[in-house]
Amino acid sequence: MDYRDEVREFLTSRRAKLTPEQAGLPAGSNRRVPGLRRAEVAVLANVSVEYYARLERGGLAGASDTVLDSLARALRLDEAERSYLFDLAKAAGRAPQARPRRRATKNWTPRQSLVQLLDTIGSPAIVRNGRLDIVAANRLGRAFYDDVFASAEHPPNFARFCYLDTERSQRFYPDWTTAADINVAMLRTEAGRDPHDKGLQDLIGELSTRSEEFRTRWAARNVRIHGSGRKRVHHAVAGDLDMTYEELEVIAEPGLVLLVYTAEPASPSYERLQLLASWTGTEAEQQVEEQASLVDQSGEELGERRGPPLLGGPGGLGQVAQQLGDARALP
Repeated sequence: MDYRDEVREFLTSRRAKLTPEQAGLPAGSNRRVPGLRRAEVAVLANVSVEYYARLERGGLAGASDTVLDSLARALRLDEAERSYLFDLAKAAGRAPQARPRRRATKNWTPRQSLVQLLDTIGSPAIVRNGRLDIVAANRLGRAFYDDVFASAEHPPNFARFCYLDTERSQRFYPDWTTAADINVAMLRTEAGRDPHDKGLQDLIGELSTRSEEFRTRWAARNVRIHGSGRKRVHHAVAGDLDMTYEELEVIAEPGLVLLVYTAEPASPSYERLQLLASWTGTEAEQQVEEQASLVDQSGEELGERRGPPLLGGPGGLGQVAQQLGDARALP
C-alpha cells in the first residue's frame, strides 16, 4: 500500500462525507464538489490552505500530534478514523512504533498456556490476527465457527469466508451486508496499522481480484475498531444465535486478540449454545469416533471419510446432528 496515495484518498473521502452544515459553516452556492472544500478544512483545522493541501497530497511526514488532532476534529473523525490517520502518519516516517507488531505466520503455534486458557473458557473463544485469520480456538469456538473452518484453507480466514464462500457466509450471517462492511473496515484499519505486512497485502490483492463486493467496499476507505459488540448468526446445527463478544489483546503476542462470545442467560440463544456445547463435549465426539471406527473396519481411508473433528466436512457437526435426528437442532 502506497501511504501517500492512501493518505490522499482517505482525507479526500472524509472531506467529501462532511457537509458544511455538519461543520457549522454556511452552505453557500455553486459548490462543485461534495462535502467541504480544502479551504474550509484548513480554516477548521487552523492551518494554512497550502499546508492542508500538502497534507492531503500525502505529506504527513513531520506533522505534529497537535496538527493531526486539529485535522481529526475538523473532519469529525471517529475514534477508528482518528487512529487510522495517526497510523498513516507513522507510516509516513514520523516515528517508529514503540513496540513492533509480531505477525503470526501460517506456521505459528499457540503456546500451551494459551491453549489451556482457551480450554478453560466455557463459551466460544478464538484467537485471531489482524489479517482476520483464526489461529487458535477452543472446542466450542470451532463448533461455533463450523462453517468458517469447513470452507477455508489453513488458517481459516473471516474475510475469505465472507467474500469467497458466499453460499455459506450469506447463510451464516443473516445481515451479510453489515458483516461484509465490517470485514473490509477491519482489514483497512490493519493495513494502516501495519502497512508492511506482506501477508495482509497479498490477502487484499486476492480479495480485490476475486470479489467485486470487496473491491467496492475497499474503495470506500472505511475503518473500524472491533472491540466489543453484538453478533447474530445462523448456525447450521444450533439455529439462530444472538451473541455478544469482547475482544482482548494478547499482550504476549502483539497483533493477536482473544475473542469470547457469550449469550444472555436463560435466553433462546443461551439454550441453543448449551445444546451446541453438549454435542461438542459428548454426543458429537462419541458419534465421530464411532464413525471413524466403522471406516477403519471397512478398510477405507480414514482421512478421506472422517474429516476434522467438529468441523463441517464429512463426519463434522452438521452430519452428526443430522444422524442423531435430535429435534433440538431446529431453530
